[in-house]
Amino acid sequence: MWPAVLLLVASNVFMTFAWYGHLKYKHTALWMAIGVSWLIALPEYCLQVPANRFGSESGLSAAHLKVLQELITLTVFGFFSVLYLKEPLRWNVIVGFCFVVVGVAFVFQPWKS
Repeated sequence: MWPAVLLLVASNVFMTFAWYGHLKYKHTALWMAIGVSWLIALPEYCLQVPANRFGSESGLSAAHLKVLQELITLTVFGFFSVLYLKEPLRWNVIVGFCFVVVGVAFVFQPWKS
């Protein structure tokens, strides 16, 4: 499972820059921001696809992989927002992120049917 988690973290770093990195350069032409974002997204897919494959082979379901990816995305985005975009994480955003963590716990909990 750990190779999948590490690959998901790496892929999320790339995707966060692809999706939000251009916000720091609002003066750049939109077509250029789109092109650069696509170039950044390609390595993201090269990491994300094997991550999901390895995770599936280690016994994680698609639902497990998805909520794990969301948790990693929020964590990476939190650091990105504060360190790169210099935007503070307000209390309501942190509470919202915590609700996602609760959702992850529910998905990973082995409920008896």
